[in-house]
Amino acid sequence: MRKFWLFVIFLGLSLLLVSGEVSAESSQVDVLRVKGAITPVLAGYIDRGIELAEEHGATACIIEMDTPGGLDSSMRDIVQHIMGADVPVVVYMPTGARAASAGAFITLAAHVAVMAPATEIGAAHPVAIGEDGMDETMEDKVVNDAVAYIRSIAETRGRNADWAEAAVRESKSSPASEALELGVIDFMADNMDDLLAQLDGWQVTLLSGEVVTLETEGANINYIGMGSVERFLFAITDPNIAYILLSLGMLGIMLELFSPGTIFPGVVGAICLLLSFYGLGMLPVNYVGIILIVLAFGLFIAEMFTATNGLLALGGIASFAIGSMVLMTNPLFSINPVLIAGVVIAVTAFFIFVIASVLRTHRTRQQTGRDAMVDKVAVARTTLDPKGRVFVHGELWEATVDEGKVEPGEEVVITKVDGLRLVVTRKNKTGGE
Repeated sequence: MRKFWLFVIFLGLSLLLVSGEVSAESSQVDVLRVKGAITPVLAGYIDRGIELAEEHGATACIIEMDTPGGLDSSMRDIVQHIMGADVPVVVYMPTGARAASAGAFITLAAHVAVMAPATEIGAAHPVAIGEDGMDETMEDKVVNDAVAYIRSIAETRGRNADWAEAAVRESKSSPASEALELGVIDFMADNMDDLLAQLDGWQVTLLSGEVVTLETEGANINYIGMGSVERFLFAITDPNIAYILLSLGMLGIMLELFSPGTIFPGVVGAICLLLSFYGLGMLPVNYVGIILIVLAFGLFIAEMFTATNGLLALGGIASFAIGSMVLMTNPLFSINPVLIAGVVIAVTAFFIFVIASVLRTHRTRQQTGRDAMVDKVAVARTTLDPKGRVFVHGELWEATVDEGKVEPGEEVVITKVDGLRLVVTRKNKTGGE
């Protein structure tokens, strides 16, 4: 029995040591998921993810990417962070994804570039050219700058620089198989498991000159998602969301001006406006579009306080529609035309309702003050011949009867308020109540 228990104890200790060595030697791969246009918020998320991978001592940081492109400044920020990373960065496009425009730059900058079947890369011509009336000289400067940048990236990573230049100058785009054949990417992988299996043993050279051998076979996958604040900010930088927030903000402010003291619409409108300004500030916005939208709401305000029979409101609707259509200067960040039509119709309906309410209020007889006393019934307290006193609304008033004589206690009808004197007529003269 003693030998048996000694054997059990020895076996248990051996298993503990082996499991400890396995856990100590097991590697970790951090994965970032990028889907959508490249914006400053997305660039901040990628930068943070790479830094976390460095802190974790991950064997690699994989960026799972699907993007139509994005802002040049955000793309350059991501490229700089990838090029200078102390951890191997792998850009992987899952099945059905694309790396267009800015995405092509980011893919070429990766230490390892991988694509799944049914994916594409390229079309990196600067899409903003021509949107702002750019002349030929400036267009050449922008294109040549982009060509020089993408060639330098491709040459640094040992990839096809001629293809990279064609992607910028000619908007060339290639499927995964062609990209592999042309030396644009390193290999193809069907899924994440296939990717990790092929990465195992791959060697990459970091900016410091250190050669790192990837150990990804059986590695633990750690997904680094966006934080709550990042998700919220990324959502409001969507041009459609920013446009809706701008419209709601304007409507809230307008409702507060129409009905002062309501407070709630004004507070919500101010918050929506600030959030829309943040979102639009991150996007390529045409300021003429913003001015036209603001002008539209100014015309709506003027319509509320002036009698133009809807002419200012019509001008506001036209200004709002045109401003909405020209608000974005980059096709990658365009606003859905159906959304624009829906918002314009909703705003138009809202202001038709508001203007109708204003006109209805103007036409409604005043219910307070002296003018409200007209047509009210008063009781004579003294003889009116033609002057005397009447009692109405709990008060005694000097009154003058228009004709005839009125005895005390007789009812009269107020026809006019002249300063502090009432003009009345005998009630039986008006035909009774």
